[in-house]
Amino acid sequence: MPAMTEPKLISGNANPPLATAIARRMSMHRGMNVGLCDARVERFNDQEIFVEVFENVRGEDMYIIQPTSNPANDNLMELLIMTDALKRSSAARITAVIPYFGYARQDRRAKARTPITAKLVANMLTEAGVDRVLTMDLHAAQIQGFFDIPVDNLYAAPVFALDIQHNFKGRMDNLMVVSPDVGGVARARELATRIGAPLSIVDKRREKAGEVAEMTIIGDVAGKACIIVDDICDTAGTLVKAAQVLMDNGATEVHAYITHGVLSGPAVERVAKSVMKSLVITDSIQPTEAVRSAPNIRIVPTAPMFAQAILNIWNGTSVSSLFETDTLGPIYEGLYSDH
Repeated sequence: MPAMTEPKLISGNANPPLATAIARRMSMHRGMNVGLCDARVERFNDQEIFVEVFENVRGEDMYIIQPTSNPANDNLMELLIMTDALKRSSAARITAVIPYFGYARQDRRAKARTPITAKLVANMLTEAGVDRVLTMDLHAAQIQGFFDIPVDNLYAAPVFALDIQHNFKGRMDNLMVVSPDVGGVARARELATRIGAPLSIVDKRREKAGEVAEMTIIGDVAGKACIIVDDICDTAGTLVKAAQVLMDNGATEVHAYITHGVLSGPAVERVAKSVMKSLVITDSIQPTEAVRSAPNIRIVPTAPMFAQAILNIWNGTSVSSLFETDTLGPIYEGLYSDH
């Protein structure tokens, strides 16, 4: 496919600061101004969503930046309606940039008579006219297979590895990466391999959803600085309990690196009062004021990675090159340089 006109970005209301940051990074890379498309995404009195694009998008390569985070249904409908508006305005290609893919936890039928909502969302996006999806740390990698269009799934692990190497300099030998459950072992192992650290697992038994009955540590964490790795932190109940269990088993300190900070309900307060020294999340979901002002929560930017991924898609070059720390290092240079 020949390179079309400049890539055009458009943002919904889910995370405007991230969209602005991506546009700014792309402007730096391109050496020319990449702005956000002039549009309005509004609600009527009965909360119906209305979209109007004020620029010509005929034949353009469009990128809609819209995580489907809380309120998930509103943000998903915005994304679908924006797609429809662009499709009917003859955009050449529409890429949905969904840093946090909502409904991803409903990726299989865990019990009888339950939906697979992640597949339903995939169908809705495709039917609305999305040609390609760019997302990050899908809850389950097989969700890519729910789509019959290309899906690029970026990983936060290389950025987290850079952050850990920067913040734990001189202490790398004493780190232990911990998966908070058996299901997340592959994700934790990926980060452990990148930073050359051993791996431990917290085995938990749930009595019912949102409640953890008991936890057992698999591996020796005594005398180690533990780093819990996961993709989603919702109410932080499991995370805080896992941190406490690690400390009870002799860990010297506990940190957590979690891609999507959903942080609903009592989460921020729980994290602030917990034994965790730090919780590091990305800005895939727009952080609330409470999250930003929490003393032990730190936010790592994803705009450099998404900006490069969008440019690679637009240029027709490899997106998987962004899985390597060597490639991401220069992109995050200002943030993790040694001065």
